[in-house]
Amino acid sequence: MAEEQNQLEIKFRLIDGSDIGPKSFSAATSVATLKESILTQWPKDKDNAPRTVKDVKLISAGRILENNRTVGECWSPLYDIPGGVTTMHVVVQPPSLEKEKKAASKSKQNKCVCVIL
Repeated sequence: MAEEQNQLEIKFRLIDGSDIGPKSFSAATSVATLKESILTQWPKDKDNAPRTVKDVKLISAGRILENNRTVGECWSPLYDIPGGVTTMHVVVQPPSLEKEKKAASKSKQNKCVCVIL
């Protein structure tokens, strides 16, 4: 019975409104494990598929969840609905895009504006 109470039903809402899940997870499951589950279940017909766990951001109750935390640590009393399914939002943000933006802004900053007459 106690093990049943530690099981949480979670579905993952993608940016286009489609869902992955619901699936049952233990309260001791890490957020990184949730992200790995998302990677394995990602729909093949979606264009913006994440490549690694670092590309996935999970948002629950308005907070971005950290990889080293467990589901139980991130849980809110608002989720304590018997038989309820919690929805977490999934954002795909590849780190390569961030690096490209930083490189582009650095190259703009380093441009010489000298005028030779």
